[in-house]
Amino acid sequence: MSERFSISGQHYLFDVQTFAQVVLATGGDEFHYALYDRTTAQVIEDVSSCLSDVGVIVRTADTKDVLDQALDEAGLEFHELIKSAPCVALPSSHPMVNADSLTLEMMADWPYVYFDQGEGAPVEFFEEALASIPRAKTIACTDRASLSELIVALNGYTITSGILVGISDGAFLKTVPLVTDIDLHIGYICRRGWQPCDLEKRFIDKLSVNLERYARM
Repeated sequence: MSERFSISGQHYLFDVQTFAQVVLATGGDEFHYALYDRTTAQVIEDVSSCLSDVGVIVRTADTKDVLDQALDEAGLEFHELIKSAPCVALPSSHPMVNADSLTLEMMADWPYVYFDQGEGAPVEFFEEALASIPRAKTIACTDRASLSELIVALNGYTITSGILVGISDGAFLKTVPLVTDIDLHIGYICRRGWQPCDLEKRFIDKLSVNLERYARM
């Protein structure tokens, strides 16, 4: 009988890499696993409903209270794995790509591309740090590949982390530190009192190792 293994997460590459590494290392003649890219609300719903046992999200000091309330109401809890500084992700050909650091004011003339969280979603559910800051040019999308393509095609940008960009998109996107005192707190959510199976424990342990390694790259 094959073991169940299902992960939900916001739109990151590091959890995809980690998921693939765990599957490859585990092997087996038969398996039926799942990896879901979701909005924040969908990640919470997936874990609450037991579709997935682990959800990967990011929160900041600005989003913590609202996210923690939503998690508490769903019977979930957040476990931090690493803290990271936000970066501006932009094309390798962008005029600002060689800057030592950037501010949002310096990026005001370029389109800001972000992940749509669905109608009625609170700003605290947005994946990008400083999502509440008004921008004159914004483009919403729902797919990670589309976001990268739009940034490159339109000379746009998004707010992310050096950990979140550069694994498979590294040839096209670069990151520059963002001038801000906001930190990203990256971790996973699970049901209160949940005990991971072997595959889920391997995923969490490998995710922690990968985040530390990617942070040093």
